Amino acid sequence: QVRVVESGGDSVQPGGSLRLSCVASGRFRSTNVMGWYRRTPENEREMIATSSSGTGADLAESVKGRFSISTDSARKTAYLQMNNLKPEDSGVYYCSFDVVTTGGTRRSFWGQGTQVTVSS
Repeated sequence: QVRVVESGGDSVQPGGSLRLSCVASGRFRSTNVMGWYRRTPENEREMIATSSSGTGADLAESVKGRFSISTDSARKTAYLQMNNLKPEDSGVYYCSFDVVTTGGTRRSFWGQGTQVTVSS
């Protein structure tokens, strides 16, 4: 079984920075996409940033120029660097690994989330 764990969430003031980390443990053949998502007030998961082995990085319009995603496939790790944080960036951030399992199927695994609060 693949397990995904996020860390790095915290409370910061507007304009501050945070770096979220995400590590996947367990065996799988390869990673297709690593991504960061945020739960919306409507209880949906909003894409914040993804990194695909085929198409590279993609960022939500609201975070372009402020956030960046980086990954280390060998270490099964993804990072989300968050700069110039705004109150509207607050929320629970989730990490997802979309992988090819040892059985050859494609599956997504999610972490439990890490809380980011931006407030003065």
